[in-house]
Parts: sequence; C-alpha cells; structure tokens
Amino acid sequence: MTQRKIIHVDCDCFYAAIEMRDDPSLANKPMAVGGSADRRGVISTCNYEARAYGVRSAMSSRHALKLCPDLVIVHGRMEAYKEASREIHGILRDYTELIEPLSLDEAYLDVSDSPHFAGSATRIAQDIRRRVSNQLHITVSAGVAPNKFLAKIASDWRKPNGLFVITPDQVDDFVSALPVNKLHGVGKVTADKLARLGIETCLDLRDWKKMALVREFGSFGERLWGLARGIDERLVHSDSRRQSVSVENTYDVDLPDLAACLEKIPELLDTLNGRISRLDASYRPGKPFVKVKFHDFTQTTLEQSGAGRDVESYQSLMSQAFARGAKPVRLLGLGVRLQDLSTGFEQLELFSARP
Repeated sequence: MTQRKIIHVDCDCFYAAIEMRDDPSLANKPMAVGGSADRRGVISTCNYEARAYGVRSAMSSRHALKLCPDLVIVHGRMEAYKEASREIHGILRDYTELIEPLSLDEAYLDVSDSPHFAGSATRIAQDIRRRVSNQLHITVSAGVAPNKFLAKIASDWRKPNGLFVITPDQVDDFVSALPVNKLHGVGKVTADKLARLGIETCLDLRDWKKMALVREFGSFGERLWGLARGIDERLVHSDSRRQSVSVENTYDVDLPDLAACLEKIPELLDTLNGRISRLDASYRPGKPFVKVKFHDFTQTTLEQSGAGRDVESYQSLMSQAFARGAKPVRLLGLGVRLQDLSTGFEQLELFSARP
C-alpha cells in the first residue's frame, strides 16, 4: 500500500487577517471581527494581539472589551472572506483534486499521487504557503503527516505562519508523548474521564487493551486505541463536483494598462485549455468568465453566455472588465463554468458577476 501524504492547511486568524490586509491601520493592534457590544454581539475571530489579552472566538463582545479595552471590533464582510477562500482553493487545486474543505479557511489535501516537486508533500506545503502569502498577503500554517489526525495536529504545532512535518518514522515517538486531549474527538468530558483513569498521554493509553477501552468509552474506545498508535484510516473526501475550471496569475509587477492585460491572455488561455482537456467526459465547458483584481485589491468578475472561448472572445471580456476599474492590475484570471452532465444541470458558479 502506498504511504499516504496528507497536508492540513489552516489560515491564521483568517477573518482578522483579511481585515488587517485591507485596512493596514488595524495591524499591530488588538482587533477582532464580531458584533457590537451594545447589541449582545459575539466575537467571530481575533488577531494574535487580542488573544494575548485572553480574547477568544465565541466570546461576547462585551466581555472581550472588558479584557481588552482598546480592542477594535469590526463587522464581518463574508463576501470578502468567501472570495479569499475561493482564491486559496484555486491554489490548492493546482496540486491535487483530493481536497476536503473543513471551513472557508481550512482544508485537508491528499497529495499521495501528486507529481509536483517529485511527490514531496513538504515542498508542496511550502509552495502553497508561499503562493498564498504572495497572492493574498495573508499567512497559512500547514501540517504534513501520513494521516488526517496527525496532519491537523501538525498544522497547529508552529502556528502562526508555521510548517511542521511528521514523517512515517517519527509517528510512534511523536504520538507516544502526545497528551490525550490532543486526540481527534476527545473533548473536555472524555479528557476528564481519561485523567481519572490515570491516562494523560498516548503512551499511558497504549497500556490499555482495546476491549477495556470499549467497555469504558463504547465504540469510541476502539478509535482511541488506534489514535494512541497514530492510526487514522479516514480518507480525504473531495467536497463536490467541480463548478468551474479556471486559471489565475498574480504578477510580481502590476500590469499598468489594458494593453498589458490583453498581452497576457494567450498564455493564460493555453493553461486553461490544458486544464479543460484533463476534465472527464461528465463535464461540458459552458460560459466563459474573466476576473480582474486591481492593485488596491478591488476586483471584478465578468461572464457572458454564448461567448466563445478563443483569444479574441476573452480579450473582449477582459476589456469590459478592465473598464470597470481602469487602474493597474495585480491579478488576471480566465475560466469557464461547467455543465455537469452527470446530473443534467449546470453547476452554480462560485464566482458571481458583479461590478
């Protein structure tokens, strides 16, 4: 059996990071995304400066302000977070189709059969972190391990902005020293019961026979027995059928005008056509679309039913999209919606046309 290579990626204080990126005045001071204290609001997330005061997610905004009177609370912008999530997901798809999103800012990847970087999961994780930083100007932490359980623990190990790798030959020693409250599925109640039984680490847990754990914890006892040995057979489940195929490029130097943007279309289209050619027969290319992100991070997406998918058609769409901002461009994208022939219905596109 091929050794599995699993990556868990997790953006660092995602909502807060997007807010600090888009409003630099928020950086380096305690801030949070959440509701107003005078309306019984709740903190969704906060940056690490706020966490130093004890502010946490799901805490009431009123209590957070008592802990940190200088805390700046901003209202969430879900569309901005969804857009950033789509960009990250687009980066992940360059390495594998086996992606299991857990939320907007967190996902598992199975890169066991990925040809990138000669199959090195560590180098793939490094490249993902580099590209997210360069393209979105936020940081992600990543964990690399032979299974989901360990990859998730590894991504937390060097947060924020860290990478931690657990190789197959390190699993036994790493897990044996692991506190049982780090195990997947062990909450406070189970952790307290384990502590009463004198079980604090996975090494302690290994002294128990499987049936003894089943008697104490029911069916979860069998899972505890496996986790204590670093065993987790859960597969990475891809989220859904594809909704579109696209290609994006963030340029090191902003493209100054429309002419510079149009010059990039043939190269982008070559890459897009390569990706379309790798789709299986259950998909049919549909409406083309273009995406333009300007130097100030404002962006627009434009699509057109009935338009062709040749260079001239994409250049026409790009000209219309560029005119909405008419300023230097940092990112261009080309894509096409997909008709899912396995259902007979066209998939809804994550990118919606908007000014």
